[in-house]
Amino acid sequence: MPNQDSAETVSAPPSKPAAAQKNGAKQRTIHSCNFRSAGRLSNEDARSLTAIHESFAFHLSGTLDAYLGTAVEVKLEALDQLPIKEHIADIPPLCYIVPFSSHTMMVELDNELVFPIIELLMGGPGSEKGIVRDLSEIEAEVMQDIVALFARQAQTVWKIPNLTLIPGARIKPALMQQSFAMDEKATVLRFGIEVAGTTGAFKFVFPQEFLNTLMAQIKLNQPQKKSRVWSFPAPPLRERILDCDFEISAELPSLRVAVRDLIALQPGSVLKLRAPIRNPGMLIAGGRHIFEAVPVRNGMQRAAQLGRRMSSTEWKGI
Repeated sequence: MPNQDSAETVSAPPSKPAAAQKNGAKQRTIHSCNFRSAGRLSNEDARSLTAIHESFAFHLSGTLDAYLGTAVEVKLEALDQLPIKEHIADIPPLCYIVPFSSHTMMVELDNELVFPIIELLMGGPGSEKGIVRDLSEIEAEVMQDIVALFARQAQTVWKIPNLTLIPGARIKPALMQQSFAMDEKATVLRFGIEVAGTTGAFKFVFPQEFLNTLMAQIKLNQPQKKSRVWSFPAPPLRERILDCDFEISAELPSLRVAVRDLIALQPGSVLKLRAPIRNPGMLIAGGRHIFEAVPVRNGMQRAAQLGRRMSSTEWKGI
């Protein structure tokens, strides 16, 4: 019988290799095909699923800490997808498994953690370790409260509308076959727990249908990327400065004029500045003396001919 997990695509070799090469025909590549890879999470979806359950682990740590009255650490350890029959085969016989009434999703809790948690809830130190026996009815009811706490934290993080997770009765590993199709691929999230010096793990087991619902909600809750707005780069700062306007003037600084001369001014009067013609004026830009300058004419326009550049130490207004 052919192997259902993997298959190999094979093409018959050409009867005339030389003729095929001459005609430019491409040789087909033979490679293995693994059917287990079908339906797997993409890298982006796996990162989103991991991120949201790392947040779940953080919030669950604080909630269990307050509920049990001792330090509790919860960490997401693994995310895996595998056929449900393989997962069921690896479950220990005494594992505490609880399905949820409204969904096929299940919680699995290691037996090593169950008895220390029960002892803590009963007021003990949580030191019961290595006990290999099944739970009594009372102990099973006590653990229902812990599973309900897991469910409330999951509902808060998943944010799926109208989702109500109600823990059902505990089941044996073999009964999981009734909730999953044997050829179905389950998503398993494994969380490590350390409580009162005891370490163990619990798992969320999702069917494909619930995983699709959860991934759709995660993508809906993620902030939408803003539409891309095209913009042209701004010119460099130097170019923008070169386009700025400055007030500029050619002046004769440090001149003194008698008030009587100013009072006597009339239209057409000539004011004698009593400054030697050889003394240059100043080109002033933005209140700073930049160049020595003398008045000249450039065609029909007045102008200033620049002379010596003033050093920065001579600039006024600095």
